[in-house]
Amino acid sequence: MIEFKHKHVMNIIFNHVRFHPTIKINYIRMKRHRIVKFFLLTELILFSVAVSSQELNCNVQVSAQKIQGSNRQVFESMQRDIYEFMNNTVWTNHVFSYAERIDCNILINLTDQFSADEFRGTLQVQLRRPVFNTTYNSTLLNFVDNNFQFRYVEFQPLEFDPNSYRSSLVSVLAYYAYLILGFDYDSYSTLGGTEFFQVAEKIVANAQNAAEPGWKPYDGSRNRNRYWLVKNLLDKQYEGVRKFIHDYYINGLDRMESRAAESRNSIAESLKFIQEVHRAKPDPYMYLLQVVMDSKSDELVNIFSEAFPEEKSRVIQILIEVDPGNKSKYEKISASR
Repeated sequence: MIEFKHKHVMNIIFNHVRFHPTIKINYIRMKRHRIVKFFLLTELILFSVAVSSQELNCNVQVSAQKIQGSNRQVFESMQRDIYEFMNNTVWTNHVFSYAERIDCNILINLTDQFSADEFRGTLQVQLRRPVFNTTYNSTLLNFVDNNFQFRYVEFQPLEFDPNSYRSSLVSVLAYYAYLILGFDYDSYSTLGGTEFFQVAEKIVANAQNAAEPGWKPYDGSRNRNRYWLVKNLLDKQYEGVRKFIHDYYINGLDRMESRAAESRNSIAESLKFIQEVHRAKPDPYMYLLQVVMDSKSDELVNIFSEAFPEEKSRVIQILIEVDPGNKSKYEKISASR
């Protein structure tokens, strides 16, 4: 079975089939034309179908301005190696067209160099998702990992093995590759990213004896580490956050171009998933909820700035309840016309 991620591949297949009428294709549309699975029941292989095994279109930037007196070439090599690792590794058994690769950014800001090959800094992860029938790319994920410490040896290949821990750098990058995949898939089908979050959880389990921080339950403050983020993602008590992501896009943004008022109302309704998780309070810190709200807060303000007064009031009340840290931002909704 070959699994195609999004709708765009359907056009490629059918264009190709015009020249191969004997090919039998049974396809299933899922979630309003967003995910299409094709079962190719034939002995003929479509060699000319323009698909790619790589899932990510990942921009990588390494900044080392705070590190003085070092060999600057090593940072250029580091950026190149990380770029190639993120974009050339085959992360899944799904088939992506070139246009369907997931747009994301990995921004590394190095602050300390302890030895020739040991570094510390922060890693920012940004994920964008295209909105159906528009040229707009929505920010799905945008957060910073402050527990980023690793060894990098120039010219030593970065190789990932899901069954073992090889280095903190490789494990961190692979962990975020699977989180990116998981969040992206969650936005197209309800809890669709579970299989990828489970791989990320396995990466965390393999890293429990690592010397570098961020892998263990007690690393960092307020549960803000890789251990708790993936634990939240796979916790049934947090499923409401993931269902919010799905409804926000499928019933909201993806329909905004043609049904603005109805789509805004659907997004307002989806916020109740977040509200339910917040009131249940699965743990004192609710790291996942905060990561999602920090990523979506600006977009939510823009969306509901165009809403009717009653809807604005209802949404502002929910947003301030679940995300009080961004209260001043949400209050701008009521001030807009």
